[in-house]
Amino acid sequence: MPPIRSQSSRNSIEKEGRILLAIQAIQNKEISAIREAARRFQVPESTLRTRLRGITFRAETRANGHKLTQIEEESLQKWILSMDSRGSAPRPSTVREMANLLLEKRGTTPVVSVGKNWVTEFVKRHPLLSSRFSKRYNYERAKCEDPKVIGEWFNLVQKTILQFGIDPDDVYNFDETGFAMGLTATAKVVTRSEYYGRRALLQPGNREWVTVIECINASGWALPLCVIFKGKVFIESWFDGLPEDWRFEVSPNGWTSDEIGLRWLKKLFIPTTSS
Repeated sequence: MPPIRSQSSRNSIEKEGRILLAIQAIQNKEISAIREAARRFQVPESTLRTRLRGITFRAETRANGHKLTQIEEESLQKWILSMDSRGSAPRPSTVREMANLLLEKRGTTPVVSVGKNWVTEFVKRHPLLSSRFSKRYNYERAKCEDPKVIGEWFNLVQKTILQFGIDPDDVYNFDETGFAMGLTATAKVVTRSEYYGRRALLQPGNREWVTVIECINASGWALPLCVIFKGKVFIESWFDGLPEDWRFEVSPNGWTSDEIGLRWLKKLFIPTTSS
């Protein structure tokens, strides 16, 4: 059966409810003076002023004096897990901003904020969370990670190789990859503690990319790279000190095209594999 509350406990809860109504009336500018609000809602003026300064109800205050209430921390944790499940685990600075936003929404004066190391302690208090370094991951590539489709494709490749007796030296795989100019390689984010290693972050598709065409033979040797920059003019002095057999191209958006692919076949793939 539920616990039986004492008369003093019920009175305390009722008084706290009137205090919250008084605070709401002041914040909504229904009452301009604190003294008048205390009189109308029959609460001590000193207690009302204390609440307006950001000091919470004692029954809701945790013993270790955390700035966020238990409910606020749970809400923040749910938001982090939600962002992480969508491939956008937030950085510690973003988590700190969200915590400060929760404190700001209280409407207290002066506005309370969390400290520089608050996120570190927050993560320690919540076993579902952990701080790890992220890695970039392209959104379009993430959508193509269907194990069933990938498995069927490899089965078809193996069947074709066996059917026609194709030698491994005649099997090549080539792909294109891109990276954003000036993008930081890694960043610490707050994510689920159950993950092992670095957490993948989805990479927006609206950045300026440099594209690289790479090709490898089934027996283990790789062809020289073909690097595609965004631009209209090719300036050879840009590439001093790089391997002489690399090929460089330019395109309006830094991506490959049918024309670039055809030149890659004629001037790089065929000469290299025929020699």
